[in-house]
Amino acid sequence: MKWAKAVPVFLVLVLAASTSFAAGFRLPEAGVKAMGMGFAFTAQADDPSAIYFNPAGLTQLEGKNLMFGGTYVHENGGEFTGTTPVDDFSSRSETQKTLHFLIPNGYFTSTNKETGIAWGIGVFAPFGLGQEYKSKSASIFRNQTTKIDLQTVVINPTIAFEIDEMLSVGFGIDYMYGKATLGKTPWSPTPGLPNNGNLYELELEGDGDAWGFNAGILFKPTPNLRIGANYRSPFKLNIKGGDVDLSNINPALTGAFGGSTYHTEGSATVNMPATFAIGVAYTWDRLTVAADADWTFWSRYKELPITVEGTVPPYLVNRPNPKNWEDVCAIRIGAEYRATNALALRAGFVYDPSPVPAETMGPELPDADRLNYMLGLGYKVGPWTIDVAGMYIDKKDRTVNNQVGLPTLTGFNGTWEGTAWLAGLNVGYKF
Repeated sequence: MKWAKAVPVFLVLVLAASTSFAAGFRLPEAGVKAMGMGFAFTAQADDPSAIYFNPAGLTQLEGKNLMFGGTYVHENGGEFTGTTPVDDFSSRSETQKTLHFLIPNGYFTSTNKETGIAWGIGVFAPFGLGQEYKSKSASIFRNQTTKIDLQTVVINPTIAFEIDEMLSVGFGIDYMYGKATLGKTPWSPTPGLPNNGNLYELELEGDGDAWGFNAGILFKPTPNLRIGANYRSPFKLNIKGGDVDLSNINPALTGAFGGSTYHTEGSATVNMPATFAIGVAYTWDRLTVAADADWTFWSRYKELPITVEGTVPPYLVNRPNPKNWEDVCAIRIGAEYRATNALALRAGFVYDPSPVPAETMGPELPDADRLNYMLGLGYKVGPWTIDVAGMYIDKKDRTVNNQVGLPTLTGFNGTWEGTAWLAGLNVGYKF
């Protein structure tokens, strides 16, 4: 049915994130209460965002709940100092554009305490990647990328069952819609080539979808202790029939391309990883502390195959694009203190290691280990709940020497540094 795809398309175009704020291009910002607790929420899972963090937690809710909101992201432009295999090969600096994004989320849940059955539907953006450089014609990375924008949104219907007072389980089906844009300006060291050696400006744009599933378990051996686990399956996002447009084709090449512009089609496959988290939460009176170990199985991301249908050798050809990322485990720690029955204060910390090996790191995602610091609070007014949180990302400086000459002209020798901050708001209503 047309509406089944129209909903996620609309959400991607209007709201969905296109940046990266966990190591790699994963986005865990699916709930603001969880964000305030450092995303250590697998065992806590006591608001509608349990659909994302652990669907078994839905059995802890009461009645019907609606929650919606999002996280605003301010990404300071990452700074690079070093060399790349274009232009004069001298040491130079490059700063990415400062970017602003919104990562959305929305949930509806219904829990029947008499039957022990809960269900719900969630909408969130679990993956995203966005980088852009200031000049298509002069960036020292232009032959590798001038812009990359990966946007996703997932619709996740979920059901959960309370087996007994100690054990609950939950399951869900995930439909993903994704949209990707890639821009670059290939460059050649051929002496005397006009337009600064640039061959053309290329932009690829396309969309696709994929299916997955998720499952969780919640165990309460004592009234104060909770242990949870959550698994989300991988996605294989196939982008087919995308538009490939070349503009500003070098005058020396217009004969090969039949003019100053050229259009063809292209495709890409993005293998997104499975995730698994196990967590524990313990409550002393008004204080709850929680900790998670959260694995992202990035070893699935071995390459980023991009295929252009109408190649024009040797100027427009398909080349291997290896990634060979590594599985990583993030450590998440959080706490919540209920200062009053209405007011909750929260804090969290995350150590988030990078999955990107130095050998294949590129300017589309100059990744590094991250230290994330969070503060948040929640307030209840009658049937309403308001959650706010802030997050600061301290991205460690990273030096990489993986520069390659002809024929690929990829990589760089130099150091990257960068930071970001986020602010989130969720509003919930209990029927």
